[in-house]
Amino acid sequence: MSEISTFEDLDVWKLGCQLAVDVCVATADSKDYALKDQMQRAAISIPSNIAEGAERDSTPDFIKFLRYSKGSCGELRTQLYIAERVRQKLSQPSLGGSREMISETRKISKMLQGLINSLRRRLNDSSTDH
Repeated sequence: MSEISTFEDLDVWKLGCQLAVDVCVATADSKDYALKDQMQRAAISIPSNIAEGAERDSTPDFIKFLRYSKGSCGELRTQLYIAERVRQKLSQPSLGGSREMISETRKISKMLQGLINSLRRRLNDSSTDH
C-alpha cells in the first residue's frame, strides 16, 4: 500500500462521504424521524471515523477507528433493510436507492477490512524489524 498523506486521499473515505450524502438525500423527506436520524448518524459516522482515526497519528488508533467505521457500515446496512421492510409493510414506495446503498455498504466494509489487514501487517512487520 502506498503512503497516504491525508485521509482525503483514501478511496474508502471518498466512497463513505458519497454514501453519507446519498443516505441524507434519500431520507430527507422521511417522516420516520427515529430511523431517519439513526441512518443519517450511522452513514455520517463511516467517513468521520476514518478521518478521526487517520488524524490520530497512531496505527493502532487508526485500526481501532477503521473498525468503528466498519461497525457503522453494518449498522447502516441493517437500517436500510429495516427501512425497506417498514415501507413494504406500509405499502409505501421503497427508499430511493436503497439496494444500491446496501451494495455500497458491503463494498465499503470490504475496503475497510482490506485497509485494516494492510495496516495490521505493516504494524507486525515493523515490530519484527528490531
